[in-house]
Amino acid sequence: MTPEQRLAALGLTLPEIVPPLAAYVPAVRTGDYVYTSGQLPLVDGKLPVTGKVGAEVEVEVAKEQARMCALNGLAAIASVAGGLSNIVRIVKVVVFVASAPDFTSQHLVGNGASELLGEVLGEAGKHARSAVGVATLPLNAPVEVEFVAEVR
Repeated sequence: MTPEQRLAALGLTLPEIVPPLAAYVPAVRTGDYVYTSGQLPLVDGKLPVTGKVGAEVEVEVAKEQARMCALNGLAAIASVAGGLSNIVRIVKVVVFVASAPDFTSQHLVGNGASELLGEVLGEAGKHARSAVGVATLPLNAPVEVEFVAEVR
């Protein structure tokens, strides 16, 4: 199956590219690599959930938000790579989690993004990853994810 077919089998479609919130572009291609800007879990231009994970936001909810970040990231990558099928491999994923002071399960939140990448891209979705707790994120988002992808 192609990545597009896997995406459809999951009942998902690539969303419209999230417009930048400031002075940057969603993704940049340089040679065989695409670097994305941080992707928020925006749906139709709005955050469905806000707040800190471990306080206002439960881990499972934040994990779903990370999944949405990954879907937005795939859309950004595909927009400069000529489609999902041109992704050779997701190389690196960085997950930023707006965390309550005592929250230490950022890695579990990051699984939402990582699992979606595997479901859509198969082996090409396996990647190195960092999951980092931060004090706050833009628009009070609970999670933000950025990507480095190798493309053809």
